[in-house]
This record gives sequence, structure tokens and C-alpha cells, in this order.
Amino acid sequence: MRYAKTVLLAGGQELLVRNAVASDARALRDTMRRAHAQTDYLLSYPDEQSVDDEQEARSLEETERSGNEVELVAIIDGRIVGSAGVSAVRSRRKVAHRARFGISILKEYWGMGIGRVLMEASINCARQAGYTQLELEVVADNQRAVSLYRRAGFEEYGRNPRGYRSASVGYQELVYMRLEL
Repeated sequence: MRYAKTVLLAGGQELLVRNAVASDARALRDTMRRAHAQTDYLLSYPDEQSVDDEQEARSLEETERSGNEVELVAIIDGRIVGSAGVSAVRSRRKVAHRARFGISILKEYWGMGIGRVLMEASINCARQAGYTQLELEVVADNQRAVSLYRRAGFEEYGRNPRGYRSASVGYQELVYMRLEL
């Protein structure tokens, strides 16, 4: 699935959102590692990212060829500052209508509208891929993200009070949200 769009952010900054490609592997891994070190709201810690540049490049090539999955990068001044992805929940026919959505942005770029742009791009890609439901999970304390998702029409369908176990704050409650496409 192909995607590319340039938008002007509120502060006048130009943002390019496009498919991540194999040549982005190292920069994307570095951005992900930094983003995961900057917040306790993401699924993993930086040291848990076990793929190397070559494995990441192969994965990006597969995703780029996919008709129902996408990995997007957000680029400002030639630098990857965030990413988002849409992937199938599973390959079984009974759940083929469902996709997962995830997003991460470097902390110094929070509050610029990049999350909204990546989310809208991901929703568009999910629709284009034929999904009828987009799902995510978010740490309940991450009110900025919860608010962003609600404004886009995502609805809460459950919670897990011990969804994450953070090394710094202990258990974190996860909010499960879904959007009918």
C-alpha cells in the first residue's frame, strides 16, 4: 500500500508522511529507540528492540509490498521524527476485518499536530486496505493520546488495570479503543 502526503503544521513547519522504505531502516530504528526511551507509554523499552538494520529493512520491504499493512514515517527537515503502523490483527478470516494501529513520536515534536496527521493517514490506509475496524491500546494516564483518539471517533471498549508493568511506575492501566471504519 502506497502513501505520501505533505502537510503544513500549525507552526509553519512542513511535514512529509510517507511509506517507510528499506533505506529508512537504520534511521527508523534509531528514532524508535529514542522515542521508546523518552516515554513510559509505549509497549517496549529501547533495549528490547532486537532486530538489526538488515532485518528491519526486510520487514519494511514486506510491509511496503503488502496490500493491507503499512508503516509510515513522519519527516521534518529530512529527519524521521515519528512513525505509525497499521497491521492485521491476525490472518484468520474471522478477524480479517480488524487492524491494529500504533504510533510514536519523538518527544521534542509532541504538540505540533504530527500525531493527528499520522493517525489520519493510518485511518485512511486502513480504510483503503478494506478493514472495517481499527484498534489500539493506550495507557490510561496518557490523556493527550486518549483525547486525540476520542476526537477521531475511537471508542473505549474495555480496560486492563494491569496491562503494562513499568519499571518506573509499576502497573499501568490500558484502555482498549476501536474505530468503526
